[in-house]
Amino acid sequence: MPNPIPRPSTPYRRATGLFFTLLTAGSVAIAGENPRSRAEAEALLERMTLEEKIGQLALFTSFGATTGPPQDQAALEENIRAGNCGSVLNALSVAQIRKLQKIAVEESRLRVPLLFGYDVVHGYKTIFPIPLGETASWDLEAIERSARVAAVEAAAAGLDWTFAPMVDIARDPRWGRIAEGAGEDPFMGSAVAAARVRGFQGRDLTAPDSVLACVKHFAAYGAAVAGRDYNTVDMSERMLREVYLPPYAAGVEAGALSVMTSFNELNGTPATANSFLLRKVLRTEWGFKGIVVTDYTAINEMVAHGSAADEADAARQALAAGVDIDMVGGTFVHHLKQLVREGKVSRRQIQAGARRVLALKAQLGLLQDPFRHCDEAREARLLGARENLEAAYRMACESFVLLKNESQALPLKTGKTVAVIGPLADSSRDLLGCWKADGAWDSIDTVLGGIRRNNGDGQVVFAPGCDIASTNRAGFAEAIAAARTSDVIVAVVGESWDMSGEASCRTSINLPGAQTELLRELKQTGRPLVVVLMNGRPLALEEESAMADAMLEAWFPGTEGAKAVADVLFGKQNPAGKLPVTFPRRLGQAPIYYAAKNTGRPLDPANPKEPYKSSYLDCPNDPLYPFGFGLSYTTFNCAEPQLDQSRLLPGGCLTASATVSNTGQRDGAVVVQLYLRDLVGSVTRPVLELKGFQRLVLKAGEQRRISFNIRQQDLAFLRKDMTWGTEPGSYLAFIGLDSRELRSARFELARK
Repeated sequence: MPNPIPRPSTPYRRATGLFFTLLTAGSVAIAGENPRSRAEAEALLERMTLEEKIGQLALFTSFGATTGPPQDQAALEENIRAGNCGSVLNALSVAQIRKLQKIAVEESRLRVPLLFGYDVVHGYKTIFPIPLGETASWDLEAIERSARVAAVEAAAAGLDWTFAPMVDIARDPRWGRIAEGAGEDPFMGSAVAAARVRGFQGRDLTAPDSVLACVKHFAAYGAAVAGRDYNTVDMSERMLREVYLPPYAAGVEAGALSVMTSFNELNGTPATANSFLLRKVLRTEWGFKGIVVTDYTAINEMVAHGSAADEADAARQALAAGVDIDMVGGTFVHHLKQLVREGKVSRRQIQAGARRVLALKAQLGLLQDPFRHCDEAREARLLGARENLEAAYRMACESFVLLKNESQALPLKTGKTVAVIGPLADSSRDLLGCWKADGAWDSIDTVLGGIRRNNGDGQVVFAPGCDIASTNRAGFAEAIAAARTSDVIVAVVGESWDMSGEASCRTSINLPGAQTELLRELKQTGRPLVVVLMNGRPLALEEESAMADAMLEAWFPGTEGAKAVADVLFGKQNPAGKLPVTFPRRLGQAPIYYAAKNTGRPLDPANPKEPYKSSYLDCPNDPLYPFGFGLSYTTFNCAEPQLDQSRLLPGGCLTASATVSNTGQRDGAVVVQLYLRDLVGSVTRPVLELKGFQRLVLKAGEQRRISFNIRQQDLAFLRKDMTWGTEPGSYLAFIGLDSRELRSARFELARK
């Protein structure tokens, strides 16, 4: 993989001040916009009545719903005929979409085609690991490939638009939607955002296998107070620009032509009516030319926020702030015409939004061919195709993180008797996680089935032991008996699929129900205990980790997850994932993340009991498993970094190198990470910031010299006067295998 260090480029849209070039080939050149299509859009706009222009700003839901309640079908069709609907959510399959599109282009006055969208978050029919799990691969090419497969299948089902990627930085594990993003780090989040946009959109939006990406949720949705969904967000502009905005900007830079507003308020103003975000940052600073769509009924919810007197007032505010499409709420359709009459909304505002929507439809090729994605033969051929399943299997294998492996408990040896225990061992639905799109679970295997195929039915005994969330111990006896007759225990535990995702926040991040108690009983049998985790967030696993001989984080691994888990357990695949988010020891440490600041009284790790330091009385400061952590069935060593020079000159380049060795007996992959630290700044700086990573595959005994280029822009930040740039002084460059096990070298940034 190429060194993903930002290259010299223009500031990215001057929004964050960050210098950022996409981590592979740069910005995607989106084909489809041509003078003829734009002229056609303008001609349509000129012929539209005010009501028809408002209709282009309305998104209705259909009958294939997994998001929100279904729309009355007759009412939906009548709104399409009347020109009151420009986009449709939740229509699934070519047959459904063709039916609605025919009404639009054959029965409405101007025959303007509809735009069809859906939440294709981590796959459409073939479901990949949840995005947090995909990010654990640290493999940008694989992540882009995952989005490409999702786009191919979604487009084959008739869709034009996916409401993904979700790029919200999340540092509170209580928040359920942490499962849908790339974790806690803005550098990693930006890299993943760009990769997923490229995967969804391809290089030609008019191609039959591309869909429009939607960067969401703008902005800072992942910082909801108390980790509770839809809650308020209040943060400094410095924190917003340095940590939370970069992934959105990266998605826009990668070519995303739609952005979704977030449910939260930001510093007192709901995001859906936040002109600072939508006009100043998104359109003025970033130069965004696409459309802005709200989240589900977000305009209506401004009344509950207390920032709008009624839905008419909310519609006025949202339009003024820069919203183009009202998702499902109906506020634009119901109120904009009257607001024009009252002089509270101008026709020019409505026309601007309608122009952007029509221009996008032209770019997508819908004005030329409304049925470009309506091909039943292609739908039948591509949904769940063998090559898609193979990609999902590879992605799942790469996403797993080996957290512990004492005494070589893993990989398992075939022929030994395995007791498979746990409420998730024989569950197929939970493999898919939240936002399963049109993925089916009734025909896919379970982890239990995968283990049986690897080891033989006669060598595997099974007992669930308990339910996921219940405290009922009735199944313990059967599970303990199975464990005692076996050579090794594989306990598949964690959360159910609906414990993470939207509106699925938890005040505890421990294993729910009686699962930890079950593990205690299993440990008492004296058999080796292998714990397989399925979950959508970091969990507090201090006790479980101490009990386990081996622990494998499998997330919710998708359609091919059962096969992938079993193959990794039996050593057919070697795990190489690294955590994209910190796992605390206990919930009381949260929010916890590696890029913290030092405080004026930092704790000395060599003297953790020293009083009057920034510490806890009852828990160490450090996490159970740090950001970037992950083991392998082999072992690796990263030597001390060396710099090719001790001074970085303005406009110059410094190279940090280290030798990485596979010191074990098996071939394997490892992710080597580069972090930087600014020792003294005009404002305080984090103790570490990720600035690069490389994924290497090394044969047993092989060693390789790797290098990272460090340039001046990699050291830039928002200085005390809120200008973006660098300051001369001392810095540390760290290279290592996770954010805790690092070695450093010092250098100076010279003055001009």
